[in-house]
Amino acid sequence: MRALSDADCQSCGACCAYSSAWPRFSTEDEAALALIPQSLVSADLTGMACDGSRCAALRGEVGHATACSVYAIRPVVCRECAPGGDDCLMARRAYGL
Repeated sequence: MRALSDADCQSCGACCAYSSAWPRFSTEDEAALALIPQSLVSADLTGMACDGSRCAALRGEVGHATACSVYAIRPVVCRECAPGGDDCLMARRAYGL
């Protein structure tokens, strides 16, 4: 796994815009899910709402400056996507980063 700095994530955001199937809830409990604003939860309640392939919580321009509007309460799948990990690098490649 290649090491990437935290700042690189804030200038990237590719993982949050890679696939609407990616931001799916997995092991969150009801209390954790209740913290996420309903407007950012998918209609079927299985994950984050998306605009196309992009997570609705992502702010900014992929590859330039991005931030998660619910970073402190983001789902487990988001927490598990480690900078420089296989998922991260796959998403970065898809965006030419």
